[in-house]
Parts: sequence; structure tokens; C-alpha cells
Amino acid sequence: MSLLRWLLLALLVVVGAGCSTRKAEPLPPGTVVLALGDSITAGYSLTPEQAWPAHLADRTGWKIVNGGVSGNTAGDALARLPALLDEHAPRLTLVTLGGNDMLRKLPEAQTRQDLFRILELAKDRHAPPVLLATPKPSVAGAVFQNLSAPPFYAEVARERQVPLIADAVPDVLSDPALKLDPLHPNAEGQRVLAGKVFDALRKLGYVR
Repeated sequence: MSLLRWLLLALLVVVGAGCSTRKAEPLPPGTVVLALGDSITAGYSLTPEQAWPAHLADRTGWKIVNGGVSGNTAGDALARLPALLDEHAPRLTLVTLGGNDMLRKLPEAQTRQDLFRILELAKDRHAPPVLLATPKPSVAGAVFQNLSAPPFYAEVARERQVPLIADAVPDVLSDPALKLDPLHPNAEGQRVLAGKVFDALRKLGYVR
């Protein structure tokens, strides 16, 4: 690893650690939370009750609106977001997007900009966002069970000063026992993903 790359990674770790020290106020049961995403959030090929937002709702007591739509890019979700915020007035927004952007080889700058606007819109509407990273599609990563998110997620989170859950989705999709196919968690994978998100939100302060 080059010295420059090592220094950049070290900077990301230090910044991330600094952001994580400021805890949020816990959200009580009954709080409306929006899960904005694509097929991973929607629970592709599963029942709504098997998708991770439903499992998270069971564990927290929150009323979680599943705003996942299969095939959505960040831009697609951005177009839907104002109506979702108007209808549900959530107090927290969990954003899991970018996988379809990478699959379609959309310009990274476009994905970044769409994520920026999603995060800022959620902030403006008093529904603070938490960003969940999606792993970059990789044959080698799948073979060696070591998928990882591209650096732009950490960069977007840092620039917009929002929490990032970096490893939850990559960890699940790196485990063949938790996958329905190369791109989607199975029922057990969705349950495990909800647990990882729950643990991360508890560290952030949203869960007691």
C-alpha cells in the first residue's frame, strides 16, 4: 500500500471515529422512521415481514416505513423522497442506495450528487439521515467472501456530516449462507442485517 493511500485511509478512520462520539437522542417506540432504498430494503423475493426494516421495527418498536423499491438508483429514490417525507414525516431516515448505480455503471459523480441531495433533504425536513454503504459488485470479492463498500460512501458521509454504517450490508452479502443470489440477502440474511443495523444505531444513540 502506498504511503498516500495509507494516510487517506487513516484520515477516514480518524474522522469517522470523531463523528461517532456525538450520540443522538434515543427514539421512543412508535417513532416513524423511513427506510429509503432499493431491492435490499424492499426485501427482494421475500414477504414484507421478512425484509430488514420489519425486523428492525420489531426490535425497536418504531413504525418503520419501507421505502425500498427494487431497481431504484439513488436518483430514482431522490425523486420519490419528497412525497415520502410529506406523507410520513419521519424522525429518522435510513438510506441504503447506490448498488444499482454501480451495477448500471452510472458516473460516480452522479451517484454522489444524488446521495448529497437525499441527505440534505432529509436533514432539512427534520428527519436526520443515516447512510448505509452497499458493496461494490466484485467477482473476486464474492469468491473470497470479502465484499467491501467503495470509498465514496465514507467521503459522502464525511462531507455531509452524517453517520455511516459501513459494514452491515457488505458483511451480509459476503456470506453465501445469507444470500438469495449474488445481489440479495435471503430471509436469514435480512434478519442478520437488521441485527447489524440495530447494533449500529444503538452505538449512535438512537436505540437505548
